[in-house]
Amino acid sequence: MDCQNKEKNMDFCNCSYPGCPRKGLCCECLRYHLSNDQMPACFFPPEAEKTYDRSLKHYLSIKGCG
Repeated sequence: MDCQNKEKNMDFCNCSYPGCPRKGLCCECLRYHLSNDQMPACFFPPEAEKTYDRSLKHYLSIKGCG
């Protein structure tokens, strides 16, 4: 991940939220979601990511911890 190389990061960014201003800007995305007690899209499998539920509770339930 190169926090300044949005174009390169887009090859790996699985965020499906339309109009996200942080798409491809990994450091900004992490900072935003962690400050809101959430996990970014890249932590979720595709079907879970599409729900837009980025909560820690949802993440932990997917990982079998909640």
